[in-house]
Order: sequence, then C-alpha cells, then structure tokens
Amino acid sequence: MDIVDHRRLGRELDLFDSDPLIGAGLPFWLPAGAAARHAVEEFLRELERRAGYQHVNSPALGKRQMYELSGHWEHYRQDMFPPIEHHDELVLRPSNCPHHALIFKARQRSYRDLPLRIAEFGSMYRAERSGVVGGLNRVRAINLNDAHIFCEPDQVVDEVSGVLRLMRQAFAALGFEPKRYRLSLSDSGDDAPLLKQALHAEGLSYMEEAGEAAFYGPKIDVQVEDSAGRESSLATVQLDFLQPQRFGLEYADAAGGRQRPVLVHRSLAGSMERLFGHLIEVHRGAFPVWYAPVQLAILPISGDQAVEANAAARHAIEHNLRAEAHHEGSIGARIRHAVERRIPYVGVIGGREAEAGLIALRLRDGRRLPPMPIAEAIALIGGVAAARRQDLG
Repeated sequence: MDIVDHRRLGRELDLFDSDPLIGAGLPFWLPAGAAARHAVEEFLRELERRAGYQHVNSPALGKRQMYELSGHWEHYRQDMFPPIEHHDELVLRPSNCPHHALIFKARQRSYRDLPLRIAEFGSMYRAERSGVVGGLNRVRAINLNDAHIFCEPDQVVDEVSGVLRLMRQAFAALGFEPKRYRLSLSDSGDDAPLLKQALHAEGLSYMEEAGEAAFYGPKIDVQVEDSAGRESSLATVQLDFLQPQRFGLEYADAAGGRQRPVLVHRSLAGSMERLFGHLIEVHRGAFPVWYAPVQLAILPISGDQAVEANAAARHAIEHNLRAEAHHEGSIGARIRHAVERRIPYVGVIGGREAEAGLIALRLRDGRRLPPMPIAEAIALIGGVAAARRQDLG
C-alpha cells in the first residue's frame, strides 16, 4: 500500500493549515475541514446523548493547586505550559478530568444518580517540543471528545462494556477499524480484572502491555495504524480510583452511608486532531457522504443555467445538505476540480435539465445517473447521509 500523508493531503484539500505567526503545533481548520469536523462532533454528541450522557462546558484554565491535587502537576508538569503569572497561578489544563471531578462534587450525589455520565468536547494544552509537532497527530492545542463516568464499583464492568460498544458504533460510522485493543497496565503488571471482564464480555481480543497505564490506573487503548505502519493510540477507556480519593468525591449509598465513586475516563474517538489525521489517510480525503465537507456541487453548463443552479443549491442547503454552485471556468475544469476535492456528488444542469427542473448526477465512484428531479436527487443524497452509509447509494 502506498503511503498517504495527511499533512500534504489535508492542505491540498483545504482542510487545515498553519502559520508561523500562530505557532508550531497549532493548526487551524479551514471551512472545509471545519464542516467535516462539526458533522463528526454533532454525531458523537448525539451518540452520547442517546447513551445517557449529559454535556457540560468547563474553562480551559485552572489553578495550579487543582492540578497538584489531581496529580497532574507531579506527573505531567514537563508537558504543561508554565503557570500564568497571576496571584492564582492559573494553568492551561492538560486534561479535563479535574474539572469534571469538581462538577461531580458541586452537588450532593446519591446512589440513585449513578452512573453519572458527563461529556464535553474539551480543549486541552500540551507543551510539546517544536521538533515533534506536525500535522494533526502531535499538536499543542487538543480538542478531545472526552467524558467521565462516576459509578459504583459493581457498575464498572457494565459501564466499560457500554463504552466499548459505543466506540465500535462510532468507528463503523466513521469508516475504519482499529488495529488492535491494548490493555495498558502499570509497571507491576496489574491484571486490571474489571477491564478484562469488559473486554471478554464484548468478545474483543486484546494484548497486554505493562508500563503503559495512566498514573491513576489501568486503561484500554484503541490502537490505529497509519499507511506507513506507525501505530498510535486513538480512543481510550481508563479506570481511576485515585482522583475520587484526592478530590474527596462521595455519594450517599442506599443505607445512608458515604461511599467513594469509581471514575471511568473515556474518549470514543480521541481528539478531533488525531482522529482527522487518521480519517484523511484512511479515506484518502474521500470522506463518507455524511461528513464530506461539500456533499453536492452543482455545475451549470453555461451562464444560462446560473439561476437554476443557484436555486438548486439553496434548495439543497434548506434540506440540510452542504451544497455549492460552481460557476467559474469551463464545465470540464469545474468537474475536474470537484473530482480533485473528492466531492461525492456533482450535479450538472444544462439547458434541457434547467427547462425540465432536472439535474444529472455524477458520483465520486465514476457512475452517472440519468437526469432526475432536483428534489429526488436531494432526497437520495440526504438518505445516504442520514443512514451514514459508506457507499454512495
């Protein structure tokens, strides 16, 4: 298999770029990349909502004292940006979990509230060295599809199993399979029985690897591989008994006593940066229809059909498609440009189509469909997108 570099392809497709004035490891998303990313974020949020997650928002800053309490200052200080010189010593967060722990602590909790699942697309910051950052895989500003589950000990296996099922559902819709599941253990080789039970319950094979656990506990890492054969961690689910203790988290049990919850950290699809670095390479920029930046390009053969093309594009947009009308250049050049951009559907409107209210679709896979009513074409594309199919219908 030839090597596909998301850094080159992402820039060619106008998905993202960077500038020295912003800084190394701080890519910005262009309109096409932002459109694809927003579609994926909306899908993941809805997937979480249906699974019982509640979404929150928390600030990207926190006091150094909070990260000392959580353990991040001790274990991540070399990867954190220095505190802002301020009487509170504010720090850009390297992780979202301390904020979520305090969200749990902000209210009285009962066993009836558990499991409590809270989620956030949270921004985090890592002081990566300039020599190792590049593209979307190693960045300094991270937008993580993050969530934390606060549960009773006897709920852990079911919760982790549920996370693994959601992960697989997300991977299927996004159009890829992980390379492997890794059970990341402490240096002592802790066998993480609860995580093993969840992996077995879901019928997933895995490899154990000592020394890869988080500082607060063991984890399951979902490993992916790029076209050059390099492996990296994407999604994760982690067990944490340490931070609930450090933050003094408690809930009232059925007998009226006070108990400590277990904290399950999880990300279904990892950071949006690393995820899209992987997706660009997996799909070679030809994303599934549901998160393609432009789903339908409408091309009038000549200026005589400009009004009809613009009206068709507006109609498609009103029906929740990402559509554009392209007018500049010859029809051949515009078709080639749409092919180069990996647009899944190109609708051509000539004189006969304009007169009859039709559009002729050219599909990214090379097929051409007979002219059809514009509303029918929009319904076809909308149906493929809504079903999150991997083909073009």
